[in-house]
Amino acid sequence: MKKLIHVEGMGCQNCVKHVTEALENLDGVTKAEVSLEKNSALVTLSKDVTDEILKSAIDEAGYDVSKIEAA
Repeated sequence: MKKLIHVEGMGCQNCVKHVTEALENLDGVTKAEVSLEKNSALVTLSKDVTDEILKSAIDEAGYDVSKIEAA
């Protein structure tokens, strides 16, 4: 299963690194492909991870989520 997360507030590659690490540290996330150009993160999940958990991880990293959708 994959989800596309629209992330607001990223401005550099360091931001991309923070979001990637925040997502990949979650149980159930096997891969996070974060794009600065698209302001998004494509996450690959090994089990169901709720949108609330994904949003919370990004919020704690200091960024905002505008939308989460199935990919």
